[in-house]
Amino acid sequence: MADIVDIAVGAGSFTTLVTAVQAAGLVDALKSPGPFTVFAPNDDAFAKLPPGTVQTLVQNTPQLARILKYHVVSGKLMKADLEKLDSVTSLEGSPIRIDCSDGFEVKNATVVAADIEADNGVIHVIDNVILMG
Repeated sequence: MADIVDIAVGAGSFTTLVTAVQAAGLVDALKSPGPFTVFAPNDDAFAKLPPGTVQTLVQNTPQLARILKYHVVSGKLMKADLEKLDSVTSLEGSPIRIDCSDGFEVKNATVVAADIEADNGVIHVIDNVILMG
């Protein structure tokens, strides 16, 4: 099985996320043993951001890294685990609201593909970029 980064690269629908992870210097962290739970915005999610947002973030690496860390939780949490929780704490330090009462939602994003297993954790694909606050 591949790690989280290799799966994201191989999927072809996470080019913006992969570029952002590289720009923020987080590739090695996401290739480490983990385990991690990653709420991965697909390219369509990044496309919903206002024009220029991604470029601005790539030029502001500390902010970019903070936002990316907000999409990652320590530990391997499958959908069945998350259904029992109201929120999880991101690596950035802020809580992420979980709602599985009607579908599977993470803050303001809907999970469009859950439980993609990797050697070092699990990926849940989301349709919006989530932000702290």
